[in-house]
Amino acid sequence: MENEFDYLIIGGGSAGCALAGRLSEDPDTRVCLLEAGGSGDGLLVNVPAGAVAMLSKPVNNWVMETVPQKGLNGRQGFQPRGKCLGGSSAINAMVYIRGHREDYDQWAALGNDGWAYQDVLPYFRLSEHNERINNDYHGTDGPLWVSDSRTGNPFQGYFLDAARECDIPITDDFNGAEQEGAGVFQVTQKDGERWSSARAYLFPHLQRRNLQVETKAQVQRILFEGKRAVGVEFKQGKQLRTLRVRKEVLLSAGAFQSPQLLMLSGVGDEQELKKHGIPVVHHLPGVGKNLQDHPDFIFGYTTQSPATFGFSPGGIWRALKAMVTYRKERRGLWASNFAEAGAFLKTDPQLTAPDIQLHMVTALVDDHGRKLHFTQGYSCHVCLLRPRSRGSVQLASGNPDDLPLIDPAFLEDPQDLEDMVAGYKITRDIMQAPSMKRWMKKDMFTANVNSDDEIREVIKQRSDTVYHPVGSCKMGTDDSAVVDPQLRVHGLEGLRVIDASIMPTLIGGNTNAPVMMIAEKAVDMIRGRSRV
Repeated sequence: MENEFDYLIIGGGSAGCALAGRLSEDPDTRVCLLEAGGSGDGLLVNVPAGAVAMLSKPVNNWVMETVPQKGLNGRQGFQPRGKCLGGSSAINAMVYIRGHREDYDQWAALGNDGWAYQDVLPYFRLSEHNERINNDYHGTDGPLWVSDSRTGNPFQGYFLDAARECDIPITDDFNGAEQEGAGVFQVTQKDGERWSSARAYLFPHLQRRNLQVETKAQVQRILFEGKRAVGVEFKQGKQLRTLRVRKEVLLSAGAFQSPQLLMLSGVGDEQELKKHGIPVVHHLPGVGKNLQDHPDFIFGYTTQSPATFGFSPGGIWRALKAMVTYRKERRGLWASNFAEAGAFLKTDPQLTAPDIQLHMVTALVDDHGRKLHFTQGYSCHVCLLRPRSRGSVQLASGNPDDLPLIDPAFLEDPQDLEDMVAGYKITRDIMQAPSMKRWMKKDMFTANVNSDDEIREVIKQRSDTVYHPVGSCKMGTDDSAVVDPQLRVHGLEGLRVIDASIMPTLIGGNTNAPVMMIAEKAVDMIRGRSRV
């Protein structure tokens, strides 16, 4: 192993893979990518339905938990995070959503010049290879393959018909001129296989002599000389190794582990660091603050429809038969991301952007799939897109092997709960519309929930994350910001944070595509020249 590089990238997830692939395009630039997990390849990752086997288990997954959540009746929430090349893009539901234009315009209004919608749209297009849509909103030449669903599942149509019965408009592009409405999600998939950030940006370029990728490499801390980042210390197997950097360390470990690594390296609130005996390199009180995530409630129903996935004898037999179709055509059940259709809706018609998102799932989901029901079923998520609650990431200890303390502060702002009640009612109406209700055999979780107080209680009893944590190293120019609009850590040199943690506010949608956009934009900031 060489021990000096131009760029050291910490974290081989959605952002890290994009950074490594793009920065190593210059043959004179030496890049090293460090990933704590494995290769991010193989059937479980590449077959879309394989996510079921990874979401709730320590397979390519950190399987984190939150601290007890006051707003969830004291329950601990579950936080799966990708642990392999590709990161969470290797275990997620592959839904390709960018958020609303107002999200990015708000970032710019907060003082983040260059991050308005008109500034970020070219980077979304640069990243994207859309199989079907070719217009001013979409790209067709990028590395990230974006495709229509290949399952042919009739529940997509049932859901859209139910939306029509509730006077909800239908859209064929949530990422175009208008986000509001119901539709079938496009997915990060190529020819029926998952197209993670690693498959898009990294795997095609592993032969580059100026790119070095190290897996099973758990970073312990960033090394500083004065206020400048000069290297990284990491553990690989039983060996502790050190790499040096000539230009910059790029921290892309995600919304939980990027702030954790900063703090372990002596960057954060000095009181927090001293509590764990960590020498202070730089007092930066915003590190680990401003954590935001989408609180999510799931309706679940059993059904006699054979079109759903289930652990019934018939469902298992159909799944086995579907393997033949998938092997031949890369279509059908095994090509499913399960969250096949959805909607962006407003709880108040006066709102300028949708504030709730629905994911219609062709399986019965209970506790992130950790509680199995041996029957056929379907589900519908409803999540609050712009929660007011703000949480934190803190150190459990000064030991890098200990996972951080995660507190999303779900529903701690009372208005979040009231907005969830409104979203619950809208979703319930769609599920009770004739086109969906005719498939319902049993309402598993909400059959006796009627009054607003009962709705509030079931929301607190059953809500959790929909896997979109952001904001813990927020971008900005105020005293609580961690990075500037160029993603450089305030007060330090040679160090940037490039991942979901830099989002000052949570975007209205799934966060995976925006993270790759952030990485694409960061590449131009690092190089000092624009590709768009």
